Amino acid sequence: MDHNTDLNWRKSSYSGGSATSENCVEVAATHPGHVAIRDSKNPNGPILKFPATDWASFINGIRAGKYA
Repeated sequence: MDHNTDLNWRKSSYSGGSATSENCVEVAATHPGHVAIRDSKNPNGPILKFPATDWASFINGIRAGKYA
């Protein structure tokens, strides 16, 4: 898999131009029902893959303050 061209990577809308925006992940949809996640500072580095349902549960937990 070519990290730069095969997937449509997107960064959080909360990642602005500030110094903290360097600590972001990028997410891309892969084959049906899965997502890929990578470090935005290292786009050619390792990729983590998860079922989309697990990723959605994680994001919902963040929004609910579960991991604060």
